[in-house]
Amino acid sequence: MRRDVSEPLNYIVTMERGLVQDIVIVGAGIAGLTTSLGLHRLGVPSLVLESSDTLRVTGFALSIWENAWKALDAVGVGDILRDQHLQLKGIATTSLVTGQQTAAMPLRATPNLKDLELRCVKRKSMLEVLVNELPKGTVRYLSKVVAIEESGFYKILHLADGTTIKTKVLIGCDGVNSLVAKWLGFKEASFTGRHSIRGCADFKTNHGFEHKSIRFFGKGIRAGAIPCDEKTVYWFFTWIPTGQEKDLEENPAKLKQHMLKKLENTPCHVRDCIEKTEEDGFLSSPLRYRHPWDLMMGNISKGNVCIAGDALHPMTPDLGQGGCCALEDGVVLARCLAKAFPKEAGRDMKEKDEEEVHYKRIEESLKKYARERRWRSIDVTTTAYVVGSIQQAESKFVIFLRENILATFLASQYLKKSGYDCGKLNSSYPRSYLVK
Repeated sequence: MRRDVSEPLNYIVTMERGLVQDIVIVGAGIAGLTTSLGLHRLGVPSLVLESSDTLRVTGFALSIWENAWKALDAVGVGDILRDQHLQLKGIATTSLVTGQQTAAMPLRATPNLKDLELRCVKRKSMLEVLVNELPKGTVRYLSKVVAIEESGFYKILHLADGTTIKTKVLIGCDGVNSLVAKWLGFKEASFTGRHSIRGCADFKTNHGFEHKSIRFFGKGIRAGAIPCDEKTVYWFFTWIPTGQEKDLEENPAKLKQHMLKKLENTPCHVRDCIEKTEEDGFLSSPLRYRHPWDLMMGNISKGNVCIAGDALHPMTPDLGQGGCCALEDGVVLARCLAKAFPKEAGRDMKEKDEEEVHYKRIEESLKKYARERRWRSIDVTTTAYVVGSIQQAESKFVIFLRENILATFLASQYLKKSGYDCGKLNSSYPRSYLVK
């Protein structure tokens, strides 16, 4: 049973006087909660501000590849989620143009391939597991940041309810429309011209799906179905709407029928998942991403401020790496930042020179995080965009290349990007900090 995590931390002063906190994380999504938990494992407390009144579960489920399991293991929650979700045995890709399977990739160990871990994890389950490992009161709900003010070596956050919070470190994990990223100078994420529809089908008994990720590519469309557990299947559909079809966004019933018509050549059990999903039970949204040159030139960190997750690298879902990279961010950021808060340092620095020394230590730790994450973010974001453009091509020539020449190359990108290792937290810290 989920415990209440909305109570204020016991060492924060009252709202009327304003709040004071060493580290504030804006956004209780995957990146925000992973960063907070990583810091907690290293003995460093933080406060997470969430604008909504509960955990955000937009997106239903997400593919968690081997690189992300390493991050989850680093913060100590991997086995909890493994017990709740199926391990997939392979990926199968089929053309809706020819009806032929274009690629089959096993994920279980073979003579030429090591065992690869891929599971489709429910977003709600992941967020709840992360937040339940945090100390009571770490997450403060209904706390929307509306302005950021500089004050010496601190940042002052102004919340919609009139509260102000003074902090030594500000971390923006506030999603694709990040206020913190905007403060750092990033432009809004760019639209790809593609839209995505996602949902989950819940079955009363075993759904009967093989333990595989099945995917379909057609002319201008991409779709798939992935079992999460024995009774839940996550499905997705991406498309390029024309002028007339854009009106469907406001009519869920017609949008659902549009999907089913586009997917009439898919197997019945895949279509049944969409049929079974209520019209208010799926999410439709445009796909956006961060241009590689913005990531190359932008300020991932500046002074005592940085960003992570979708605030840093919004990407298309074509590699299933958005959430995985957010988990990596959290581990790397916690590891870097914890070094700026050594246990022997005093909690309250009163003298200006002491504050300046601590500020510079924080600044250097965030610069180190930015260096580690910049090129990884550029690589995955760019590859996802290119792969998605090919997978969802409308050109006959590109479709021919995709299904006859590039199929193996496209499949290989999933494995290539999931081979990354973000590392552990920090073995030099006492074991008591690493395990709750």
